[in-house]
Amino acid sequence: MTEYYIPTVSSETELVEKRSRFLGHVWHVESEAEARARIEETKKKHYDARHNCWCYRLKDGTERYSDDGEPQGTAGQPMLNVFQREGVVDVVCVVTRYFGGVLLGAGGLVRAYTQSAKDALDAAGISVVRQWSQITLRFPYHLLERIRQEAEEAGGVLGETEYAADVGLTLLLPEGSEAGFADQVVELTAGAVRPAVTGKAFRAVPVSERTGKNGSCGRVN
Repeated sequence: MTEYYIPTVSSETELVEKRSRFLGHVWHVESEAEARARIEETKKKHYDARHNCWCYRLKDGTERYSDDGEPQGTAGQPMLNVFQREGVVDVVCVVTRYFGGVLLGAGGLVRAYTQSAKDALDAAGISVVRQWSQITLRFPYHLLERIRQEAEEAGGVLGETEYAADVGLTLLLPEGSEAGFADQVVELTAGAVRPAVTGKAFRAVPVSERTGKNGSCGRVN
């Protein structure tokens, strides 16, 4: 798998539906043992809850889920579907339910568990893991927005920007897009600016909410 998506950070969210509290938890994990440990940890913390439903999905293809006493098909599978739709792997999600005294019905449970998982994933954010090339270049100030636009179209992520006599910019580009980006910059500047590849890295970078998974010109630390 040369490119995949994972949660950016851990998260916890709360959804109240007809007095029932649904606490959504998401973590990035790298093994089934780690996923199971997170589930057990949550069950111990919320031992007084009616249900601790869970799912996890790993990049090796492993997928597991549990309704933890809810009617079959109303919790674990709908939660897992959230991560399948988003293509997120190496993730575990637990939704803890504190029963509020009002039955939700099968449809209501599916909606609540789905929404809880989605809220928790939204709060965690999504990062793309792939091979990146680090690019550095310097250019006049009036070209800054055009350079940023070219970087965005190439799927780049902005790094450090230095403001001096001219602009010094470091960015990450998906491996394989360096030549196209360089050609555009050279054409834009009539050969006055030539981007240089200064390093390689296989790492996770948050996906921009604005541009989605197909490309980002957000920032990377």
